[in-house]
This record gives sequence, structure tokens and C-alpha cells, in this order.
Amino acid sequence: MTMILAIESSCDETACAIVKDGKEILANIVSSQINVHTKFGGVVPEVASRIHVENISTVIMEALEKADIKMEEIDAIAYTLGPGLIGSLHVGVQAAKTLAWLYNKPLVPIHHLTGHIYANAFVSDLQFPLLALVISGGHTELVLMKSDYDFEILGSTRDDAIGEAYDKVARVLGLGYPGGPKIDKIAKEGKANYHLPKPKVDGEYDFSFSGLKTAVLQLIQRENKAGREVKVEDVACSFQETALSMLVEKTKMAVLEYQPKMLVLAGGVAANSRLREMMQEAEKDFEDTKLIIPPLYCCTDNAAMIGASGYIAYKHGLFGDFDASADPSLEMPRDNVNFSQNENHDNI
Repeated sequence: MTMILAIESSCDETACAIVKDGKEILANIVSSQINVHTKFGGVVPEVASRIHVENISTVIMEALEKADIKMEEIDAIAYTLGPGLIGSLHVGVQAAKTLAWLYNKPLVPIHHLTGHIYANAFVSDLQFPLLALVISGGHTELVLMKSDYDFEILGSTRDDAIGEAYDKVARVLGLGYPGGPKIDKIAKEGKANYHLPKPKVDGEYDFSFSGLKTAVLQLIQRENKAGREVKVEDVACSFQETALSMLVEKTKMAVLEYQPKMLVLAGGVAANSRLREMMQEAEKDFEDTKLIIPPLYCCTDNAAMIGASGYIAYKHGLFGDFDASADPSLEMPRDNVNFSQNENHDNI
């Protein structure tokens, strides 16, 4: 039995979780700042970091209380080292180091996106090779895992991430922040009556959404200039169908080429109801690839997913030390190159 206390503070959620053996969530406490940042139309980094400072001790105490365990029973402390907002990350890193020093526990630094991928372990045992479509406000990537904790990025966005594009289009349409859930909801009331071009990129598995965002803006300007009513629900539906079809098409190509045993969705945009429908439809064309869709509570940022990834890293001996600083541009681990294979787990 392995108990991981996990901390996540990469953006605007302050979170702490207690995860047993990488699959059983004993506590998953999340303090969201969304109501604060909605007023500004997006996350304000300075505000986010200050609120993290106010909330971090509370979420840790609540997680331990809900799990009904003491720090002495914890085997390791996993925390998000990056990527993310530097100020927000710093709060979680310092909290993790403080607990590790105080209770003499090993530190397990985690790449945020690996957490999103391993959130699928709460649904099913992961099978390799595995393909992950990682989609959020800051990331759009196709990641191939030939083995456990080995991450190869096949393609990524050349400009805006898919979630970022949703936010910008929602702002243009006057829907407010966050854009993803709002567009997903109103698109159900519309039809894809507006033609929007699919941006082309050189990389076979790379993405581009900046041009699509611009096309929506130009469409609205043309319609206004011509004196025609802009049907917001139709624009939202047209944008969503165009954006998501790019994700699905590239993912299907990767599945056919690499023949993974499993395909998983990861990240905040994985909560999009239309994308889930399209992926389930696409699965019918996969002969030997199983589709796993994470539960909604694990799509947005939380600490349980960091605990799931942290458990695997802990078992492989991927430990950190007190010299590690928050890294807003942290790269994904490749070929287990960072595994220290430290058998006694003594990082202090």
C-alpha cells in the first residue's frame, strides 16, 4: 500500500489529494478561483498566486482530514513542478518542500500534463503503447507512450492551444469566460451554417487554431458590415465543429499509424461533450485500440491526477530535491531519463 499526498497549483486551482496505490482517491480537495478571474475575462497571474498563498494550507488540512490519515502515514509528496504560471507553481512547490522537510518524506516532482494523462488510470488500467490527446487552455498535443512514464510528443499546436482559442472566440461572441463550457453549451442550440476554413500546418500531427479564431472575427465583421444578423449559436457551432474535427482527424491518423492499445483524452477540453461524442464515433473505426475518456472531475486541474502520476514516478524512483525550482516551461520526461532509481527513497 502506497499513500501519495499530491499538490497542484499550476494555474488557478489550489488543490490537494490523497491517493492510495495510484488508483483510489481518498480525498481530492480543490479550491477554484474561477469566480474571481471571470470578472477579468481570464486568469490574472498575480491574483492567482496570492489566492494560492491564502488557500494552500487549508486544502492540505482538509485533504488529510477527509482521508482520515496523518502525515506520518504518507509515503511521498507529489507536486506539480511545471509547466504553468510561475507564481502559482511556486506556492505549491514551497508547500511540498515544507512538508517533505518537516516530516522527512521524499519529494516527487510531476509534469502537469502527465497528471492529466494518468487521470485515466482512475477509469482503467493503462495499456501500452498508449496515445494521449492532451487538450487544455495552454496545451494541444498528441503524445505517444510506448511504455509506462515514457512520453514522446508527436505533434503540438503552432500557436493557440485549443482551450485558448475557445476563450478568445467566446470573448468575440460576447459569451464571457471561461469560453469552453459556454461555447459547448450554446453550440447545441445552433447549426454549423457558417463556413470556416481549417488552418493548414506542415507537421503531420501539429495543430493551428489562431487562423480559425481570426476567421471567426472576420466572419462577424463581414456579417455586421452587410447588415445581416449574426446568429451566435450558429457561429459557436460552426467554430466548434471545425476545431474539434481537426483534433479528431489528426488523432485518427495517429491511431492508424501507431496502432496503440489505448487512446486516452486528457486536459480540460476533454470535458467537452461534443468532442466526447465525436471520439466515441471515431472509435468504431479503431480495430484494436480502446478509447478511455476521463471522468469530468479529472478533466480540469486537480491534485488527484498528480497523485496518480506521482505514484508511478514514485515506484520508478523519480525523486526530487530541495534545489528544484518551479519551471513554467518544464518539458515532458522522455525514456525515463530522469529516473534516479533511488531504492532507499532518501532525498533529504
